[in-house]
Amino acid sequence: MRKLTLLFFALALAAGAGSAARAADAYKVPRTKFGQPDFQGVWTNTSLTWLVRPPIFKGLIATPQEEATMLAGFRQMAGDLLADRVDPDLPAPPPVKSAPQADILEMDLKLARIDGQPRSSWIVEPADGKPPLTAAGQAATAAAEKSKGYADPEARPNEERCLTSIGLIEGPPMMNGGFNSHYQIVQTRDHVAIYVEMNHDVRIIRLTDHRRPSPAIAPWMGDSIGWWEGDTLVVETTNLNPKGAYVGGLTGGFAYSAQAKVIERFTRKAKDMFLYEFTVVDPVTFSRPWRGEMPFRTAPGPIYEYACHEGNYSLPNILQGARVQEAEAARAAAAKPAAP
Repeated sequence: MRKLTLLFFALALAAGAGSAARAADAYKVPRTKFGQPDFQGVWTNTSLTWLVRPPIFKGLIATPQEEATMLAGFRQMAGDLLADRVDPDLPAPPPVKSAPQADILEMDLKLARIDGQPRSSWIVEPADGKPPLTAAGQAATAAAEKSKGYADPEARPNEERCLTSIGLIEGPPMMNGGFNSHYQIVQTRDHVAIYVEMNHDVRIIRLTDHRRPSPAIAPWMGDSIGWWEGDTLVVETTNLNPKGAYVGGLTGGFAYSAQAKVIERFTRKAKDMFLYEFTVVDPVTFSRPWRGEMPFRTAPGPIYEYACHEGNYSLPNILQGARVQEAEAARAAAAKPAAP
């Protein structure tokens, strides 16, 4: 009887594995009219998973208790900024002299899942979920995270000047944020364009022209070339600008040097999901290459315009206001009676 039970158990396992394999094989990657895998549409990577693994997690795959602890801690930290705490039926607030924080966090309040397993970090290698920073990398990251102040217009941070997004979600590598974490992908035969909601940046990936510009030309998002390996889009980015080089998130981030290179892999896994993998290579900042994984899910569109003040009038107005204050101070000093 025991042997018969074990036989039935083995047959059941084999049948289950066969069903899973058939389900995986049943998905056919959609194609563009050029015959390439089709990634076109609006996607999002929002979740409670971040780049660096928080200390509450023991490994890459989170337990239900760890996920609950992460959610509770995040809710306590975010407070009323969470969109699900905003009551749309409340009347308009009273007028105030100083506007409060108006950002609303638009997030999927659970850990991201890959193959059904909740991930505690995007970093999968090293196993501890932390970037392997060298001493130089630690110093550069600490300097990038330290506020330079707002007295000098040249020292104001890039994200405040709207030169790069908060956390550098445009990438590479592309990160998730608390809001505006949507991307639209458009393809032609020779290019893939990724329109990023925050800062309305567009990454252009060249599929046929792989000539590199001079190293002196270093765009904020670097220079990206791509090719197809089967159904996977592989993208290699160099010429990254170290002046804008802080990739981050709630749990931590890293700065990179001018020698950095990022290799990304995009693979459709289901109708509503593609797997995004990235490897970061930078011998100045990291003791070895390291790797991350992230799921992108389909999202309703369209993506609305992200209007950032730097493209309008805020910084000139700030500078003009400072000159007015200086002139007023000079007039007041001139009108002040001289001391006897």
